[in-house]
Amino acid sequence: MNTRYAFVLMIQPKWWNGFLHRLRQGKLTHSYVQHGVAPPRDASLLLFYVTKPVGEVAGYAELIERKVGDADEVWKEHSEESVLSSKKEFDEFIGNVQKVSFVRFRNLHQAATPIALDNVLMLLGLKRLSRKGFYLSKDIADKMLAIME
Repeated sequence: MNTRYAFVLMIQPKWWNGFLHRLRQGKLTHSYVQHGVAPPRDASLLLFYVTKPVGEVAGYAELIERKVGDADEVWKEHSEESVLSSKKEFDEFIGNVQKVSFVRFRNLHQAATPIALDNVLMLLGLKRLSRKGFYLSKDIADKMLAIME
């Protein structure tokens, strides 16, 4: 069984709403910017856990790749996929960090039935979620997708 089939990405509501706005504009490929070398390293699917005050798995997408590199170089290559609207906003967001991760994904879907935190914890048998995100097996990811659709 593939234990790294999906990755649950923790995302703030403002970034989630930005990706939904891009989706409504017809944008197909998106990039989530993170400081340093951040996960996921390998997976097929991303699930988006929108942090509090929302507190739910609100959607999913197909992972293209995690692109890690020099902040300026990666920004030049993938800036049009980000919810950050300008180089200035990008620079303010990353601060003095020299390496960044762009988590690239496509086929973003907003869940018809988002999964509330309590239900996620119960499904996973956990007391709390990792703030850095975590991997899921194909079996668990399929169960979560079935609930969301």
